[in-house]
Amino acid sequence: MRLGDFERLVQDLAGEIPDEFMSGIAEIVVSPRTLVHPERAEIFTLGECIPLPAPLDDPDTIQSRVVLYHGSFAAMARDQPDFDWRHEAWETLTHEIRHHVEWRAREDGLEDLDEAQEQNFARMAGEPFDPAFYRAGEPLPGGLFRVEDDYFIEVEVDGSGVVRFPWAGKRYRVDVPSDLGLPGFLSVQGLEEPPAGELVIVLVKPVRWWERLRPPEPDQREVDAHLER
Repeated sequence: MRLGDFERLVQDLAGEIPDEFMSGIAEIVVSPRTLVHPERAEIFTLGECIPLPAPLDDPDTIQSRVVLYHGSFAAMARDQPDFDWRHEAWETLTHEIRHHVEWRAREDGLEDLDEAQEQNFARMAGEPFDPAFYRAGEPLPGGLFRVEDDYFIEVEVDGSGVVRFPWAGKRYRVDVPSDLGLPGFLSVQGLEEPPAGELVIVLVKPVRWWERLRPPEPDQREVDAHLER
C-alpha cells in the first residue's frame, strides 16, 4: 500500500473512534519512516504515542501525538504475504490511543502489556526472561492469557505426568517430559486449529519464599498434543 493510500486509511479509521477517547489527542499522523526495534532487527515499531509537554501536573492537560510508521508496515507486508493492512492499522492505532487514555487516567496496564511483549520476544529468542511475564497479558476465559498472537495456560503440577486442556472446542492432552524443570514452558504442537502464534502450557509449582529472591530459570520444550475422543 502506497503512503498516500495508507494516510487515507488511517484517517478513515481514526474517524471511527468515539470522541471521548480522542480527548487530548493533538493529532494522528503517518510517517514514512521504518522503525526497527533497537535490539531485535526482525521486529518493527508500527506506531508510537508521543506525550507532548504539559504546563501542569494535571491529567486533563495531557496531550499526545499518535504516529503510525508506513515504512514499518511496508516492511512487515514484504515478509508476510497475507498481511492485512487495515487490521494491523486499526490494532496499532487503538493500541496507541489506549496508551494516551491510560496516561490521562494514571493507569499502567498497557505499559505492563508492552513489557510482557518484550519478555515474550526474549523467550522466543532463547534469552533469559521473567517466567511470570504472561500474567501481564490479556486475561481470557478458561485461565488463558494472551500476549499478541501467543496464548498461555498456567497449570500447577500434580505429579500425574499429563496435562489435559480444552482448545477451540476440543480437549487435548500432552505428556510432560519427566526431566522438565519448573517453571516449564511447553509449546504445544499438532493442534487441529492452532493459534496464529503459539499455545504454551506453563507448568508451575507453589513458590517458596526464598525462590522469590532468585526465580529459577524456565525450561522450554516442544510437546505433541493428543486429541481426546
